[in-house]
Amino acid sequence: MAAHDKITLGISSCLLGNNVRYDGGHAWDRFLTDTLGQYVAYVPVCPEVECGFGTPREALRLVGSPDAPRLVTVNSRQDHTGRMLTWACGKVEELEKEPLCGFIFKSKSPSSGMERIKVYDEHGVPAKKGVGLFARALMEHFPLLPAEDEGRLHDPALRENFIERIFTCQRWREVVQQKKSIGALVAFHTRHKLLILSHSPKQYQALGKLVAAAQKNALSALYDQYQALLMEALRIKTTARKNSNVLQHMMGYFKGELSADEKQELLETIDRYRRGMLPLIVPVTLISHYVRKYDQPYLKDQYYLNPHPIELQLRNHV
Repeated sequence: MAAHDKITLGISSCLLGNNVRYDGGHAWDRFLTDTLGQYVAYVPVCPEVECGFGTPREALRLVGSPDAPRLVTVNSRQDHTGRMLTWACGKVEELEKEPLCGFIFKSKSPSSGMERIKVYDEHGVPAKKGVGLFARALMEHFPLLPAEDEGRLHDPALRENFIERIFTCQRWREVVQQKKSIGALVAFHTRHKLLILSHSPKQYQALGKLVAAAQKNALSALYDQYQALLMEALRIKTTARKNSNVLQHMMGYFKGELSADEKQELLETIDRYRRGMLPLIVPVTLISHYVRKYDQPYLKDQYYLNPHPIELQLRNHV
């Protein structure tokens, strides 16, 4: 992909192989740099270095209440909470200038971890209930922004979900950058209907009603409501059952074209996927074949069939 076509993602700098960790090392993730990196442009952030702590440095940890923890050095017990929060407040405002479509945090980090970060009580006993100070500030400032940590991205389903969301976010950004119109919104929604349905039938219905009543709302408010519902829907995980329902729904578009044998083959393939015997890519590929063979106009425009580059092989494992 050309650089100007790439999706912009924020990322913890150490994941790119930069030596910014407290011990002077890094946490290079080759999938993020070598595979996903072909499609995204990263904006690296290291809260602790950018906050002025240097490398190497004394390790930090969270202490106190998980809802409002303090950032304290492990040995000298220096409290750097205020310093970090002040920097984080300025950093998230600075990141508003970037066309971010997502953020990848460093897991287990007291500054950048997005969940289950150790918070130590007054007796030095840890509980995995915290959120890194910078991660919390960013997620509160950009509540609709897709976010994950590199540890969770090792899970095939979570990886597929996150990457699907960032590609959808990029397409939404392209719509927003154009002149706002009901037609543009309807066109976007129409192409994403089945993708949304695979995540949440409830949100699918809510978005449909919102678009159907589009003329009753101001365009800016309409776009904001649509984006919020869209991102809320895509955060909900797909399941084999929900995907199977979508696949069977798509099958209905070929009632007059498929032979009895083709229908039976497709039904069996969907059922085997539903029972965990086949990955999602198998029934999707078969339906894509019929879409091309019979030139089905509605389905060939559905992003459900191609939500992200096939080269990433994300649906080979879910």
